Amino acid sequence: MSGMFYECYSLKELNINNFNTNKVTKMIGMFNGCTSLKELNLNNFNTNNVTDMSYMFNGCSSLKKLSLNNFNTNNVTKMSGMFNGCSSLKELSFNNFNTNNMTNMRFMFGNCTDELKLMIKSKFTKFKDEAFDDYEDYEDSDD
Repeated sequence: MSGMFYECYSLKELNINNFNTNKVTKMIGMFNGCTSLKELNLNNFNTNNVTDMSYMFNGCSSLKKLSLNNFNTNNVTKMSGMFNGCSSLKELSFNNFNTNNMTNMRFMFGNCTDELKLMIKSKFTKFKDEAFDDYEDYEDSDD
């Protein structure tokens, strides 16, 4: 399912309640660049086998709220840039997020509102500081 809706700029809403995601292991960039997407219901997504959610919602700049309460992230190791550029996102709920196996969370909340970053940081202490870095602030180092 990686890149399935990649750069679907005109997509405003999407009903994917009947998707069978039981065997999916990668959801990399699934909605990456869906700049007009305002609503998304992922309540029926089975994420039990997913290991990589990097850039899943990257650039979804019109998305205002998102509930990932049914996401099982026990096997996920990568969430880099997952919400990067979600500049309108004000409400994000994820009750079952387990970040214990995380190896890469860089820019997970990059370029999100300060309000959202503060809410996430205060609720979830398991996130690494790099998850809140903005992408344009990153300087690649050869050290």
